[in-house]
Order: sequence, then C-alpha cells, then structure tokens
Amino acid sequence: MKIGTPKEVFDGEARVAMTPDSALQLQKLGYDCAIESGAGLLAGFSDKAYSEAGVEIKKTAAALWKDVDVVAKVREPDDSEMKRLTSDHTLISFFNPAGNEKGLQVAAKKGAGVIAMEMVPRISRAQKMDALSSMANIAGYRAVIEAGNNFGRFFTGQVTAAGKVPPAKVLIVGAGVAGLAAIGTSTSLGAITYAFDVRPEVAEQVESMGAEFVYLDFKDEQKDGAETGGYAAVSSPEFREAQLAKFRELSPEMDIVITTALIPNREAPKLWLKDMVKAMKPGSVIVDLAAPAGGNVEGTVQDEKVVTDNGVTIVGYTDFASRMAAQASSLYSNNIRHMIADLTPEKDGQVDHNMEDDVIRGATVTFKKEITFPPPPPKLQAIAAKSQEKPKELTREEMRAQEADAFKAQTKQQVTLLATGALVTLGLGLIAPVSFMQHFIVFVLSVFVGFQVIWNVSHSLHTPLMAVTNAISSIIILGALMQIGSGSFLVIILAALSVFMAGINIFGGFLVTRRMLAMFQKS
Repeated sequence: MKIGTPKEVFDGEARVAMTPDSALQLQKLGYDCAIESGAGLLAGFSDKAYSEAGVEIKKTAAALWKDVDVVAKVREPDDSEMKRLTSDHTLISFFNPAGNEKGLQVAAKKGAGVIAMEMVPRISRAQKMDALSSMANIAGYRAVIEAGNNFGRFFTGQVTAAGKVPPAKVLIVGAGVAGLAAIGTSTSLGAITYAFDVRPEVAEQVESMGAEFVYLDFKDEQKDGAETGGYAAVSSPEFREAQLAKFRELSPEMDIVITTALIPNREAPKLWLKDMVKAMKPGSVIVDLAAPAGGNVEGTVQDEKVVTDNGVTIVGYTDFASRMAAQASSLYSNNIRHMIADLTPEKDGQVDHNMEDDVIRGATVTFKKEITFPPPPPKLQAIAAKSQEKPKELTREEMRAQEADAFKAQTKQQVTLLATGALVTLGLGLIAPVSFMQHFIVFVLSVFVGFQVIWNVSHSLHTPLMAVTNAISSIIILGALMQIGSGSFLVIILAALSVFMAGINIFGGFLVTRRMLAMFQKS
C-alpha cells in the first residue's frame, strides 16, 4: 500500500505530515511513500530531500489522492479535499469530529476510514501517538519566545557596571502540557516563574521545574486530571471568584502572563479580565494560547497582536506550532508514523484497522460507512490519584501514651529474647566442654552486638555499611602475609592468592563505601 501527504491548503499552515526521516521509517513497515511537490518547503524539507529518501513526488494534489491508499495530513480537510476522499482511503489527520458534523457525514457516506489524531486516547501506550501533546509542547515553548520578543527587558536578572537589572516575573495560567513547556522555557531563561492550575496534583510537577505554584485559600475539591482525560474540569462559581481574586492580586506584579486554560469542545474560560490587564505595568506582555477557542484574556484578538491603552501587549496568535514548522513537522510525523505502525502489526505494508484495539478504536471517527464518534471509554483508563486522607493529629498526651506503649512492647520483646538466650546458654554450659563455651560465648556476644548495630542503621546506608564491613573482614590478609615466607612453594602460591583476593576486598570495599556515601552529600 502507498501512503501520501498532500500540501496543506489551510492559509498560513507551514507544517507537513511526512518528513524524509519519517518516510524512511514508513518504508521499513512495508509502505511506499508519496508527497505532493512543495508540501514540505515551508517546513524546510525540499523535494530533493524527499526524493533521496525514496519518496515519490506527485505534481498535483489530485494525482496524489488518486494514487495513494493512506492519506496523512495535518489540518482538517476542506471541502475540495473531502470530494477526493473515497472508500479506498484511510485518512489520518486532525479532524475536529466534535465540531465537524458535515465532515463526519461525508466521510461515512463515502465509506472512508478516518482516524482523528486529536482523539488518540490519553493512555500510556498511546503517548507516542499523542499529537495534541506534541503540538501543545511546541506552543508552550513558542509562547515564551513570543513573549520575550515583545518584552523590552531581560528575562534573567543581572548586576552590571551600568546598573542592576531585576529578573522578569512570569505567570503561567494552566499547567498542562503547554503550561509545563512554558514553565521549563521561562525558568531556563532565568525568569521568576509562577504557575497556577485548578488541578491540585500538578503542584509537585510545577515546583520540580523550578517554578512557584500559586495556591488558593479555598477548600473546594477539584477533580483529579486523570478523571477528565488530563484536562481541567469546570470549576464552581465560588472557586472561580477566588481564582479571579488571586489573579487581581498578582496582576500588578507580573511582567509576562501566558494563559493556556482550555476545556475540550468548550469556549475558553475568561480568566484575565480587563481590570487585570489595566493593573499591569506598561511594557508587560500577555500571550493567550487559548485564542483559537475565544481566549482566556478579555481583549484577545485572534491571529493578531494588540497593544492596550496602558501599554500592555496581548498576543492572540493561533499558529504557534506552525511558527516552528520544522520541529512541529518532525514531531507530528513521528506521531503519524507510530499510529501507522500500530495499524501495521505484521510490518507488511497492509493496514489492519483493528477496532478491538483501544487506541485505534478511540481515534477512529468513521469506519465502514458508520460514524464511530464518540468512542467508548478505553478498557485501560488513566488511574486517577486517590484522595489521601490526612492522618488524625494526635494531642501531646496521646503522643506520650503512644510512645510509652511502643517502649513497653520493645522492652518486653528484648527481655524475652535475652532471657531465652541466657537459658539456652546455661543449658549448653551444663553439658558442653569449657573450651567450646569460651568460643560460643564470644560468638553469641558478636551476633548480639552486630545485630544491635546493624538494626539501628538506616536502610539507605546498608550498602556502604556492608562494603566497609567486607573490607574490615579482610583482616585475614595478616594470616596470608605470615605464610608468604613459608618454605613450601604451594603454601607461598596459596598465600599470594589470598593476599591478592583480600586486597581486592579491602580496596574495593572502601572505594564502594566512599562512592556510596558521596551520594548523600550536597556538594
């Protein structure tokens, strides 16, 4: 079978669904590859590069659609492309099935199989095909770059001979894939970064990336993101008011605000209102990644950059991923390639559209003249974090009583063991010879002392402790050294081997101990 990629017809779209590298991988799956002439030029991939990768160049889109079995695209197909779709085609593309009822009807009527890349279920096995996350990652990175391009100062703070430059303060609203990418970029550029999200489980991720999580003094229970497909759930009116109050408090301090809050198939919630924009300093920048869905910011204009009366720049571009076409095309073509790999389990160049597969079924929106959207929930769902009940705080009296009970139990156990050991030793002393008892008592004391020492050592230190114990036990090297001057050649050989092996134990034991202990040092 043949896979083909036409040139994107959406105005301003620079991405392409097949790169020379991904074409080589598709050919290993047994497919022939074709591409419309000039399809990759805006992303930096020439027709020559495709030809060298073994891709057939088609002069027109009509010729390509007519000759291929699988069509891989980036944007939702327009009317002219839907007319070229036939029952022999499998289309893999962003398709917007929730807002494209007409496209679903046409595809189903023609009998084409359509796989919508935005419908890939968010389960572990499907992460390599998650095109939404790939594009959101790029959008988050690019949002910070766009903000920096419109911001008149450094991100990082500096102390120079000409004066002190304070670091920029950046607020990221929404800590999904795009938000986390923006946080990583902002902190790496040296800005003081703050982040807010309605999902409590992302606070640790935010702080691990060097940003400060903005907490609300609000007791409303928010849904775990895993229960809502990784997206934020709709907040209560009370929570929203507390959220807006926090943003009003932060707005005068922030130099850059990047909003990423989106709920699938809904209008973007308004989170940064006009009074917050007015409260920001002149020269501040707002980048609204939710602009395609109406924007999180009051004053956002789709695909435009506007400057307010008080000098705040609001960036409402909707093509952040396309502005990094080479990188976006590489990631998206890999998502496509992984999807096709799942469709080709035998690697024989034949599509096996297995509707029993969770990923394929979830992403398929039309199949065999039927509309299969929306899909059933996947058999393997993301596991939602279980709410952890806070342990009951004990009073001082309860803590003392608990410690006293634990001490009594431990003392009772130790007294029992010591009494039992004493009785056993006494019994042996009645029947065993004196020479045996001398050695036995030393052995018992060694075991007792060793147990007490080891038992009270932290588990994390067991490996270095064993290593140094191993080194100390090699004191047997003294016996070998004493025998090295023996008159017997065999004894000398055995003594030399003993010295060699004991030496390995000594030096190796101390070396391992030193390296292990270094892991616990801060510097």
